[in-house]
Amino acid sequence: MENYSIIIFLLAIMLGLTALAEKIKLSYPILLIVAGIGIGFIPAMPEVEIDPEVIFLIFLPPLLYDAAFNISFNTFKTHLSTISSLAIGLVFLTATGIAVIVHYMIPGMSWPLSFVLGSILAATDAVAAISITKGLGLSHTTTTILEGESLVNDASALVAYRFAVAAVTGSAFVFWKASLEFLLLMAGGFIIGMAMGRILAFILKKVHDSNIITISFMLLMPFVTYRVAEELSVSGVIAVVVLGLSISGFSKKIFPEELKNESKTIWDIIIFLLNGLIFILIGLEFPYIARSIDHDKIWLYVGYALIITVVALLLRMARVFLQKVNLERAFLQNRGRVSKEALLSFEESVIISWSGMRGIVSLAIAIGLPATLEDGSPFPHRNVIIFISVVVVLFTLIGQGLTLPWIVKKLKASAVTV
Repeated sequence: MENYSIIIFLLAIMLGLTALAEKIKLSYPILLIVAGIGIGFIPAMPEVEIDPEVIFLIFLPPLLYDAAFNISFNTFKTHLSTISSLAIGLVFLTATGIAVIVHYMIPGMSWPLSFVLGSILAATDAVAAISITKGLGLSHTTTTILEGESLVNDASALVAYRFAVAAVTGSAFVFWKASLEFLLLMAGGFIIGMAMGRILAFILKKVHDSNIITISFMLLMPFVTYRVAEELSVSGVIAVVVLGLSISGFSKKIFPEELKNESKTIWDIIIFLLNGLIFILIGLEFPYIARSIDHDKIWLYVGYALIITVVALLLRMARVFLQKVNLERAFLQNRGRVSKEALLSFEESVIISWSGMRGIVSLAIAIGLPATLEDGSPFPHRNVIIFISVVVVLFTLIGQGLTLPWIVKKLKASAVTV
C-alpha cells in the first residue's frame, strides 16, 4: 500500500508540474527531473528503488513501440546510413572514448571498469530525445534521425555493457565472438519483430471490427514481443522497434479513421504517464545514490561527470559532422548511391549533435550493475559508477535540454537572415 500511495502521489505531482511547464513554456521533462530531485531530499520521503527489470519490461516496450509506430518508414530508410552510423558506430566510439578518459582520469578505474561506465553512457535515450525535442518545430529529417538513432542504439549499448561487465567478472573478451553475438542479437531481434508483426497483423485483420479488442491487442503485443525476444536471448529492443515499424504501415491501410483516432488517444495518454513517471524517477534516484558516496568526494565525482559529458558531446559532434561530409562527398561522386534528401544541412547537424541526451536506459543499466562478482566479492567502484552515470544523465537532460530550444531558435533566426 505504501508503494501504491507513492505512485499516486508522484502521478499527481507529475500532472500538476506538466500543466505548469506548459504555462511557463518549459520542457516538462526538465521540470519533472528537478522536482524529483527536490522530492528525494524530503526527509520523510521513503526511499524509492528503481528495479532495472521494471524499466526494461514495463516502460521500455510501449515507449519504443509508440516511437517506432509513429516514425516515417520512408524517411527512416532514406537516412538509414546516418541512423546506423550513430546508432552503432557512434555508440562503440563513445564507449571507447569515455573509457579512455575514465581510465586515466579516475584513480583505480581498470580498463574493464572504464568500459563498463563508457557503455552505460554510450547510447542516447529515445524517451528523452522525443520528449525534449517535441514542440520545437524541428524538421522531419532531424526528428526521424533522432528517433531512429535512439530506437536502435540501446541494443548496441547493451551488447557493449554485457561484454564489459563480463570482463570485470573475469571472463575473456574475444573480439570476433563479441561481433558475432552482436550480429546474432540484432538479426534475431529483427526476425522475432517481423514474426510477431505478422502474427499481430493476422489477428488485427480478424478483430478490427471491434475497436476495444484491436487496441487491446496493440497494447499487449509490445510486451509479448519484448519478452519472447529476451527469452530467446536476442534483442528485445530491436524486436519491438521492428514490430512498431511493420504494424505502422499495416494499420494505415486497414484501420478506419475512427479506430486510428481512438487508438492514438489511448496511446497518447499511456505514453504521457509513462514519460512523466520516468523523468520524476530519474530525479528521485539522485539523492539516494548521492548518500552512498563519500561526501568529501561528491564534487570531485561531479567534476568527472562534467568532463565525461563534454567528451561525449564532442565525440558526437565530430561523428555527426563527419557523416555530413561523407554524405556530401558520396553524393557528388555517385549521385545514384546517396539521394539529395539524405544530405544533412549545417543546422540539422548542430541540432542532432546537441540532442544526444542520456536517460532512463542509462540509469537502468547503471542501477542493474551486479552487487558482487562471481567469487562473492563486491563489484569494484559500483557506487561511483552509478553516481557518475546519474550525474551525466542529469547534465545532458537539464543542460542540453534547457539550451536546445535556444539553439534551435538561433539557428532558425540565422537561416531566415541568410
